[in-house]
Amino acid sequence: MKNFVEIYDTTLRDGTQGEGVSFSVADKLRVAEKLDAFGVHYVEGGWPGSNPKDIEFFKQAAKRKWRNTQIAAFGSTRRKKIAAKDDPQVKLLVAAKTPVVTLFGKTWLLHVKEVLRTTPKENLAMIADTIRFLKKKGKKVIYDAEHALDGYKDDPGYAMATWLAAEEAGADFVVLCDTNGGSLPSEVAAITAAAREKLSCNVGIHTHNDIGLGVANALVAVDAGATQVQGTINGYGERTGNCNLISVIPNISLKMCKRSIPAAQIRKLRDLSRFVDEVANLMPDRRQPWVGATAFAHKGGMHVNAVQKVAQSFEHATPDAVGNKRRILVSDLAGRSNIVMKAQEMGIRVSNDTPQLKGILAKVKEQEHLGFDYEGAEGSLALLIRKALGRVEPAFQLEAFHVSMHGDGVEHVCEATVKVSVGDKTAHTVADGDGPVNALDHALRNALRGFYPVLKQVKLTDYKVRILNGGTGTAAKTRVLIESTDGKERWYTVGVDENIIKASLQALMDSIEFRLLKK
Repeated sequence: MKNFVEIYDTTLRDGTQGEGVSFSVADKLRVAEKLDAFGVHYVEGGWPGSNPKDIEFFKQAAKRKWRNTQIAAFGSTRRKKIAAKDDPQVKLLVAAKTPVVTLFGKTWLLHVKEVLRTTPKENLAMIADTIRFLKKKGKKVIYDAEHALDGYKDDPGYAMATWLAAEEAGADFVVLCDTNGGSLPSEVAAITAAAREKLSCNVGIHTHNDIGLGVANALVAVDAGATQVQGTINGYGERTGNCNLISVIPNISLKMCKRSIPAAQIRKLRDLSRFVDEVANLMPDRRQPWVGATAFAHKGGMHVNAVQKVAQSFEHATPDAVGNKRRILVSDLAGRSNIVMKAQEMGIRVSNDTPQLKGILAKVKEQEHLGFDYEGAEGSLALLIRKALGRVEPAFQLEAFHVSMHGDGVEHVCEATVKVSVGDKTAHTVADGDGPVNALDHALRNALRGFYPVLKQVKLTDYKVRILNGGTGTAAKTRVLIESTDGKERWYTVGVDENIIKASLQALMDSIEFRLLKK
């Protein structure tokens, strides 16, 4: 079907060749099930001849029912001077019991002669014999033409001969692989068009991102007639990674208007991206197109003003189309619209006509000048706005605090004393901790728990320090950003001072006040 593009995921094989990426068998099954639910057409589970983990994955996968996806086993053409039926690696591909086998073979004469150390004729036989054998076993065969782009640029005639050998042997797809990831879109488009002209079977594309063009090259190949795109979730892969399916999928469906993954599923794209990052134990890329936290974030005042009036004025698509959301950032670059939209986003009723708006904007800019950063500290920003509007009374008053550390050079003890008042009542507590900030955190929350039992669930989960003016040495101004949670939600608060303890205390007090706003 000309207007239909299949998505082939190789996260579980090619993606794991990326630095820092590793999946257990259980992980691979979880990811495969997620991809199946999302609607991905093929999931490449691994190379059954490479390691016991992949063999076990295919055993487990064979026991499951897959609704949308076909599981593929990956491997190479037979070795030189041996029949496909006698090649142990080829036998393992059959033993994997997958409906699809993806087979790679050589296109580039450099690899044929210098890597395989065989003849061009024998390489053609290796391709054809292996595909015929697998087709006789009832497999759907996807032929990955390794180094297809480099091979074609080196010798177009021989490259085409390898692809025709695959087609004549019964390959269902011939996939052009830019294995080294160094081709330009113009080259990919021309070579894909040449393949489509000569081949009767379906043509696919497999790109890498070595020069930052993995996604672009995949899309121009689709324009040139490719009907399958191979890639990985979040662009995992060797060196700089593979073609990122998280970018490819919405571009194919929403920009190129081709049939592929249903629109209802694309709305779960951000969730899919985050899920795979979580399983891989990797931090999500905030700047990733479409799904990153900053993909639809607006900071400049003029931009925010325009988005407030007409969203598409500064957005290429609606964020919810991929399960993302618009974010308004507030900084010294903010205008009145930034404050209004951010306040509304946080559930604070405010409009362009709110009298205090000018004062709030001035306060934000003043605080940013002093070193505060509200982009990542929305809890502190919410408090600033509510206090300016007169919509929040301080939940407590800090009357005094003291932090000390003593030890003998081997062991030390950090201790904090805090005195707070709530109405006409006071509490005076002491607590120790792993460090002065930890001790202060414990003391402050201990003092307030009698008044606010909800604080029992609150804990500090992250603590970041940044020196703002390092040239002043130990007298440098310090910004502290903390992350807190009550087990259900997370929020972020900020403090700035030349004294790191005072900066930390500001952030801690904001954290508690913000949580108490929710009661």
